[in-house]
Amino acid sequence: MTTMWKTLHQLAAPPRLYPDLRQARAVAGGSRHHRAATGWVRGFGFAPADYQQGEGYRIMYLHVPAAIWSMGIYAAMAVAAFTGLVWQMKMATLAVAAMAPVGAVYTFIALATGAAWGKPMWGTWWVWDARLTSELVLLFLYAGVIALWHAFDDRKMAGRAAGILVLVGVVNLPVIHYSVEWWNTLHQGSTRMQQSIDPAMRSPLRWAIAGYLLLFMTLSLMRMRNLILLMEKRRPWVSELILKRGHR
Repeated sequence: MTTMWKTLHQLAAPPRLYPDLRQARAVAGGSRHHRAATGWVRGFGFAPADYQQGEGYRIMYLHVPAAIWSMGIYAAMAVAAFTGLVWQMKMATLAVAAMAPVGAVYTFIALATGAAWGKPMWGTWWVWDARLTSELVLLFLYAGVIALWHAFDDRKMAGRAAGILVLVGVVNLPVIHYSVEWWNTLHQGSTRMQQSIDPAMRSPLRWAIAGYLLLFMTLSLMRMRNLILLMEKRRPWVSELILKRGHR
């Protein structure tokens, strides 16, 4: 076990991880536009109208992927935070800081598009519904993590504080997911890829979900690389990297 963690620490060393992140970003970014665009074009332009909601349901192709990954990103942050706190892996702590802004934007998109979708259905932009309220709490958690990361000059202390908040906030994820089952809410049940959804509607949604995932990965990896450079800016390998780029 000790040998395994020693190997992981070596693989996560900034000079070794930085070029690997560039390759991973290239792979993730290569198809993100295609997948997201395919989902949106097919969803907004070619999917049939819903028999109950008419054309208004099409905002689903923006809302559902954002809502899914707003929770998925936070879950990934929790894993990274746990790893950073327990095994003292600095790169795991940086991953939390890299993912948080993307998760916050996705959560905001989910709330904004949800409000736009709910207005014609409920007659109001906002209700203090269990699902909506718990999603709003998620946005506050993301904001808190970002604020804590920037509140301390000591990166170790900042990462520890942010990681603890992430782990405390994990209890909100099942509340979001199961709120429509635990309480009487206006919000519809969770969107599932079941046969009850018209295939012409389901397929674009899958493309959009995949596109959002790849976009998240691309943006997070880009930010991770920037954070590594900021953290390691006084290290010789960063100076060598800058010199190499300057000679190109």
